[in-house]
Amino acid sequence: MGPIGSIPYETVGVAVFALTGALVAARRGMDPFGFALLAIVTGVGGGTLRDLLIGTRPVFWVGDPGDVLVCILVAAIVFLLGPGRVAALDGGRRGRMLLWADALGLALFAVVGTGRALAADVPPLSAVALGTVTATFGGIIRDILAGTTPLVLRKEIYVTAAALGAAVMVGLRVLGLEALAPVAGFVAAFGLRALAILRGWSLPVFPERDGEA
Repeated sequence: MGPIGSIPYETVGVAVFALTGALVAARRGMDPFGFALLAIVTGVGGGTLRDLLIGTRPVFWVGDPGDVLVCILVAAIVFLLGPGRVAALDGGRRGRMLLWADALGLALFAVVGTGRALAADVPPLSAVALGTVTATFGGIIRDILAGTTPLVLRKEIYVTAAALGAAVMVGLRVLGLEALAPVAGFVAAFGLRALAILRGWSLPVFPERDGEA
């Protein structure tokens, strides 16, 4: 993946996911440290696991801490906006900024993670898995630390959207359509997640068994 202007796509994804971490911290009434912690783990969590699995040394933010600084900056901005402004942006039906920022970060990281995996010469199926991990793992850590059920464990179409974006990108790369692959992957991931948000789409679930944990 190339840059947006002079800003790398991964940094854009980090900033967007850091925003979701800061918004969750705001919802949970955390202090500035909590804002920074959730922003950082959400922003770099998925990419960290990807790099560890690929064997990249050093992990992307360890070699260049600029992305961590981006997370801290985003967290500081959200905290300084104050409860009133944050609630106006993210409150109830009016804003839903958290859901849409998360959808954008999911789509960005699906293609960024897949691209990084392909650049490391991993097999196509493994690249799809690593793209999906990059897109979802930061959000999992965010939700666990905030004490909420991660989106991946709910009925919502979430991991499926990331996997679709990664698969579309890999498929087009295999077909030789390298220039189109990241854009199409992003559109596929964001489009499916957006439709799930707007129309309430969800996957079928296995029924619980009464009387069992």
